[in-house]
Amino acid sequence: MTSSPCLGTARRLVASGCELGEGPGWTPATKALPARVRWLNILAGELHHAAADGSDHQITSLPRKTSYAAVTQDGDYLLVGQGMLSRFNPETGAVEDVMPFEADTTPTTRSNDARVDRHGSLWLSSIGLNAETGAGSLYRLHRGQLTRVLQGLTIPNALCFSPDGRFAYFTDTVTGQVMRWQLDADGWPLTSAGEYNAPEVWADLRDCGGGPDGAVIDADGHMWIALWGAGRVVRLDHDGKEIAHVALPVSQPSCPLFGGEGLSTLYITTAHEGMATPDHAAGDGDLFALDLSAHGFKGLAEPPLVLG
Repeated sequence: MTSSPCLGTARRLVASGCELGEGPGWTPATKALPARVRWLNILAGELHHAAADGSDHQITSLPRKTSYAAVTQDGDYLLVGQGMLSRFNPETGAVEDVMPFEADTTPTTRSNDARVDRHGSLWLSSIGLNAETGAGSLYRLHRGQLTRVLQGLTIPNALCFSPDGRFAYFTDTVTGQVMRWQLDADGWPLTSAGEYNAPEVWADLRDCGGGPDGAVIDADGHMWIALWGAGRVVRLDHDGKEIAHVALPVSQPSCPLFGGEGLSTLYITTAHEGMATPDHAAGDGDLFALDLSAHGFKGLAEPPLVLG
């Protein structure tokens, strides 16, 4: 396991008890609602919200397993759910279906990781319900058109993008490696002979003690990635090498996010999926946070999703 400076231990912020907490995002303030952190309990079909300090925790039940809620230009959410993409009004709670998502494979797959790129387009993934080998794919939703860009994945995760929009990153967790994909000026993978170029191995995390899961890029272009099973979120430099980490008192962190004032707080979702006896006292499945402002770290605001 790579040794790197520990920036601190994240503390439990919200006792949300999610079986599979995932898909955290920072929702900017609107006229009607204050800024808040949001995340999903995928398997239970729950959307969670809380204030930056963890207060005012609210849970909304959704009609299906849902893995991400992307803020649109209109201020509502596009929900990435099993078999369907839908719009959610955070003020009224109304849900309106938009388009099928692998509906032909339901109920054998569900949605998994997702993130809006620097062009305002949504990258999203699918996974087999039992993480069957090769059942997952990556897609890009660009201006209302959904395109599959890669298939044959098992547990696609870590979707994030360089600040200049030139690279996409992702992992197939079972491989232990993070891939980097060069993009064109419109945010699509580069092509040769009419086919997308193959992504390259950017970071090898096979000896890090856990499986690479969700990730986010900070303002310096460095990646923060959760290591499922290792109880750490690590910071990788531009060459994919671990240079620092945040510890947790639980073993299954799933995805980090920068939010709060100045986007300098690292929020971390966790899960108790697959645990025979979850340690609820320690916080398995809860939302954790660590203020990193003293280190000068801050995140990048995720662009709003452009649907039209």
